[in-house]
Amino acid sequence: MQAVIEAKVRRELAPAWVEVRNESHMHGGPATDSHFRLTAVAAEFAGMNRVRRHQLVYRLLADELAGGVHALALHLYTPDEWKSRGGDIPASPDCRGGGKSQAPSPPNIQINMV
Repeated sequence: MQAVIEAKVRRELAPAWVEVRNESHMHGGPATDSHFRLTAVAAEFAGMNRVRRHQLVYRLLADELAGGVHALALHLYTPDEWKSRGGDIPASPDCRGGGKSQAPSPPNIQINMV
C-alpha cells in the first residue's frame, strides 16, 4: 500500500519531494498497512489552502482510502513553505486507540465565580 500511495502521488503531483511512512506499527490491532503519513512538496499546492490540498490528495487516493487505509496524516507544502520549514516534518502523535493506552482523565477545571 505504501508503494501504491507514493506512486500515485509522484505520477499525479510531480512533487519536488515526497515521503510516505507506514506508521501502522504505532497503532493497535492486526493491520500492518493501515496507517500512513504522507509528506509532499509540490508546486501544484501554490494558491491552495490546507483544506483544498487535502481534498486534492483525498480524491487522488480515494480507492486506497475506501479500502485498507484507516488513517492518512497529510503534510502538504509548496516548495517555498518547505524551504521556510527547513525540511522539518511534524512528528505523528502517539496512538490513543486500539487498546494501546487508557482513555485520558477528564481535565481538572476550576471556575471561580465573582
